[in-house]
Amino acid sequence: MSTSYHAAWSAPSNIAFIKYWGKYAGQIPANASLSMSLDACTTRTEVTAERMPFKDFPDINFTFEGEEKPDFLPKIEHFIRAILPEMPWLIECRLRISSSNTFPHSSGIASSASAFAALALCLTDIESQWNNSADKGRFFRTASHRARLGSGSAARSVFGGYTVWGKDKCVVGSNNGYAVPLDDPMDDDFARLSDHILLIDRGQKSVSSTAGHALMNNHPYAEARFQRASDNLHSMITAMRSGDQQRFFDLLEEEALGLHALMMSSQPNYILMRPNTLAAIERIRHARIVDHIPVGFTLDAGANVHVISLTEAKQTVDEFVKSELKSLCANDMYICDQMGTGPKSIT
Repeated sequence: MSTSYHAAWSAPSNIAFIKYWGKYAGQIPANASLSMSLDACTTRTEVTAERMPFKDFPDINFTFEGEEKPDFLPKIEHFIRAILPEMPWLIECRLRISSSNTFPHSSGIASSASAFAALALCLTDIESQWNNSADKGRFFRTASHRARLGSGSAARSVFGGYTVWGKDKCVVGSNNGYAVPLDDPMDDDFARLSDHILLIDRGQKSVSSTAGHALMNNHPYAEARFQRASDNLHSMITAMRSGDQQRFFDLLEEEALGLHALMMSSQPNYILMRPNTLAAIERIRHARIVDHIPVGFTLDAGANVHVISLTEAKQTVDEFVKSELKSLCANDMYICDQMGTGPKSIT
């Protein structure tokens, strides 16, 4: 008779304020990054592991939002191979994995981060059941370490609030192998930020994140960038502790534009922003500088814009997004989100 184990977790997407761009062998970041986990944008994953006769590799059945997605399987198989050395019991399994998002797939939100975080949490949960043991103190750190092998940013989605991944002298306990929550006491203004995500371009990105990181291997500005990222990390944490809104938004936007500048100055080079991306940036800057609304922007490696604002200004920013930014979005689509508390076990 076979024995089966089951786990279900919901994990958030996250948006990086300090970007990591470039990595070394073993999925090690070239610089530390700082992110905010989201609340509404999550991936829900359920895994059933059925113990089977010994095989060379686990049988995997994967469905996304109720449909089989064979195109997703290579990434999942690559992830399983990466974690097999520390989870050898997986070889004895038939894995049934079902997943769904609360946000549109391929919408420019970090779905790989939430997806691999949720999957890593499920497998780490099942491992505890399999071995009839649980180390609650290390559970999330272990899941973060594993999640990063599927997607680097997934390491940060195993925690809520603000999270740092990558070793940096300004963050005690920071590590290249897993993310850590940023437990520094923040000024009240930064206790809980809002994020309006403008879905300006929902098409496939012209360069994958993996290929984008590889562009840093021989980039002429790589070393200067890595040092700048470390300096910005320290400066941003200092600004958030002291409540320096202007410094925070300046750094937030520098990091976003710097990421795109690196892609535009690489070989080959890529321009991922679109005309409406630039229009949104100009309107957001005008709102902060001229209208004195505490709002700024950041970007991932794509055209969509994250409108970051202080929670106290949420109503004002809601109205600003509707009146000034909504028309720049594809089909007027945007998502209202905010800082979240992190993954949840689903019973």
